[in-house]
Order: sequence, then structure tokens, then C-alpha cells
Amino acid sequence: MPFCNRVRPDGAIAADPTRGLFMGNRGRLHDADGAIRRQWQTKRWICCVTSFRDRRVPIMAARRYTALFFLDEATALAAGHRPCAECRRQDFNTFVDAWRAAHRAPRGRLYVDALDRVLHAQRTASAKPVAPVSLPDGAMLADRHGTAWLRWKGRNLRWTPLGYDGSAGQPKPPLVLLTPPATVATLVSGYRPVIHPSATEVL
Repeated sequence: MPFCNRVRPDGAIAADPTRGLFMGNRGRLHDADGAIRRQWQTKRWICCVTSFRDRRVPIMAARRYTALFFLDEATALAAGHRPCAECRRQDFNTFVDAWRAAHRAPRGRLYVDALDRVLHAQRTASAKPVAPVSLPDGAMLADRHGTAWLRWKGRNLRWTPLGYDGSAGQPKPPLVLLTPPATVATLVSGYRPVIHPSATEVL
């Protein structure tokens, strides 16, 4: 029986035997029996590498954060996460630089707490209508059936837990944006998320 720790692009947490390319956390979400009891504990939602300095993260251990898993970074960003400042320091710095450029933030230190507050407000807000052609590569949307789609190289690729499907037709309107608007602006300003290899395979 797989753990319920796989994150979908809409931020929901589901059970799936696959792990994906990245992991991350939102604090401790599970109880002593390993059941998910809340969607977040902290506003700091991060996306991490799956291997870092030989650390071992026990899955669903008592009094430990809930290890979450994502198909790829585009999925993590759509769900409202951002790069970890420790295990992905270079990516975090690149993300912050693009964020600063997108939001015309003043030079100098960009406090992570402020960034996380913006993301938290947007991921808990109502979804906004969107036109796919207006989105940069790496952004994600959902159609009227709740199916998630990746915008990539001028195409819409259907998200699945195993990868992207380029033969699934087109998303059915009305369409809503999944990736937080502040993150979309950061993508426009040059941040390039890591995409699952299946996206390239179907092009």
C-alpha cells in the first residue's frame, strides 16, 4: 500500500507508488499512523532534491516532517512550492533573482518569509481563468474536468503521475491557472524549472 505523499499539480496529496524527480515538505502533515491530517503546517512549502549529503529521511516517521514527492519541478511550482534554499541553493538563488526582476523588488536581500507569504496567499486563493497561449514554459493549468496540463514548447501536455502525455488532445475550457501568478511571473523573468523527461519525449 503506497503512502499518501505524492503531490498533484493542484496541490492535493494522493497515494501513488511512484516517487518522481523531487521531494519536499510543508511541515508535519501526518499522524502517528501515517494518515494525512492537514494540507500544511507551515507557509514555507519547499521543493528539494531526493539525495543530499547522504541524509536519510524516514517516511511518515513520528515527530518528523512529511516527505512529499513530485513528478518534477513544474508540478512542485504549480502546487505552490519553491526551491529549497539549502539543498538547492543555486536554483533558489536563480529563482529569487527572477522573482525580484518580475516583481521589481529592490536590490538587496529578499526575505524568504515575504516570498513565502505571497505564495501562500496565492495558493489558497480562488483559481483564475487563463488562456494557455499567455503562459510561459513550465506553467500549469487545469481544465473543466480538473485535469492538469503543462505548457511546454508551445503545446499543452497532459499531466499524469508517471509523466506527460502529448496525445491526449487539448484541455477542455473553462481553463484555470494552477501555478501561482507570482511564480508564473518568475518563469517569464527567466527561471527554468526541471521538467520530467517525458515532456521532451512526446514533442
